[in-house]
Amino acid sequence: MKPAYIVAAYRTPVAPENGAFARVALHDLAAPVIKACLHHCPVPPDELILSNALYGGGNPARLAALAAGLPETVAGLSIDRQCAGGLDAILLAARLVQSGAARAVLAGGAESHSRRPLRLRTDPDGAAAIAYDRPPFSPWASRDPDLHESAAQLADGMGLTREAQDGFAVASHAKARAARDQLHQEIIPVAGLDKDAFTRNLNLKTAARAPMVTGSLSAANTAIKADAAAFLLVVDQELAAEFHGITPAQIIGGVTLGAAPETPATAPIAAIRQILAQAGIAAGALTCSEIMEAYAVQAIACQRGAGLDPLTMNRSGGALARGHPIGASGAINAVRLFHELQQAGGTGLAAIAAAGGLGTAMLLQV
Repeated sequence: MKPAYIVAAYRTPVAPENGAFARVALHDLAAPVIKACLHHCPVPPDELILSNALYGGGNPARLAALAAGLPETVAGLSIDRQCAGGLDAILLAARLVQSGAARAVLAGGAESHSRRPLRLRTDPDGAAAIAYDRPPFSPWASRDPDLHESAAQLADGMGLTREAQDGFAVASHAKARAARDQLHQEIIPVAGLDKDAFTRNLNLKTAARAPMVTGSLSAANTAIKADAAAFLLVVDQELAAEFHGITPAQIIGGVTLGAAPETPATAPIAAIRQILAQAGIAAGALTCSEIMEAYAVQAIACQRGAGLDPLTMNRSGGALARGHPIGASGAINAVRLFHELQQAGGTGLAAIAAAGGLGTAMLLQV
């Protein structure tokens, strides 16, 4: 296969639901990030792949492509693999380039909890439609747990107290606050917002006052619903040589695996182990890793289960300090990884879990 490289990676700030982006349409979140990724690209993209979980139909990738002023020949492909979709979009882009089917592909995700459509189930007998919050992620109700409940059960099984989970969240906010100047390099301002709006000076005392969610989960150690967009430009080797001032990051591997649907938080562990084994890289040899923090317990479980170095994981904070825009979160992790590797070099990992028992992992090398 031909090599595939990431040469540009940007994102919007992450804003809490009904916050700064409450009135921003999904394609208007995506368009400025897409334009930034293409700023120095000498050729138009062959495709745009956009992950989204809440849009409710249509083809938001096409809307984003048109809103960004891409040639009308760029059709746009929308995918939905829930939280994992942003990373999966990048891996799809890489495979198009590696196969020779494309030279330049934009890939990422965009999500707006604020602007998501209402969901209703119709009644075949003509009764009033019934509202629902999420679709099923397993055909068996007994194996399709509420995600909060599943994470709380995981914490119980690991013996993780609320205080331990709060401590992880406090550290995530502290790292994100310390890295604010660095994070500006990857953020494209939208609607007057130029930094992640949720990041704050969280401490254990204030975390202890956060409302409980369930079990040992609280509003402090659970990522909030959010709005954001993130995209990366994946190109072939010849185009990568045209980009100056950055070090192209080669996509050296990626995998998505299914696991038990009732324990989705730990699904990335097998994907991480497999991709490291395929690449012949030990977990301890990674320069940095970006692991999804939908819950503090989820990130801790993946770190321990995959043998990752906690000192090199989420070095500039994670989703607990930003928020969780579902379809965009995997792409945000990839943007973060790209920029961390620009500073540190070496090999890095991005990984994320998704409802239904899915885990995606990707390796980059500069």
